[in-house]
Amino acid sequence: MAIKITDACINCGACEPECPNTAIYEGGMPWNMSEGTSMKGQVQLMSGEQINAETNFNPISNEFYYISPDKCTECKGFHEEPQCAAVCPVDCCIPNEKIEETEDELLDKQKKLHP
Repeated sequence: MAIKITDACINCGACEPECPNTAIYEGGMPWNMSEGTSMKGQVQLMSGEQINAETNFNPISNEFYYISPDKCTECKGFHEEPQCAAVCPVDCCIPNEKIEETEDELLDKQKKLHP
């Protein structure tokens, strides 16, 4: 399951540099699949939609930092635990109960992001 940032976020930015997938963005900033990954050309989102990796998407939040679930692997393949949660001073990086993924699915996603 992907991690999400709750509205308790104080916008300190401690989480952003810790993400090995560049899945964390400042509120109001667009996101895309290619930034910080090896993804190029046509890629498939979790929804099944095929897009160009360079396509910018609207921010998930305009008010506080957010995590793109399409890029979040809970740090599987890199670390033992999600690094955003480990460094968050207000514990607002929590599992996203709406997005359930197995460890194998997260590792597969990690391999697609960083072959």
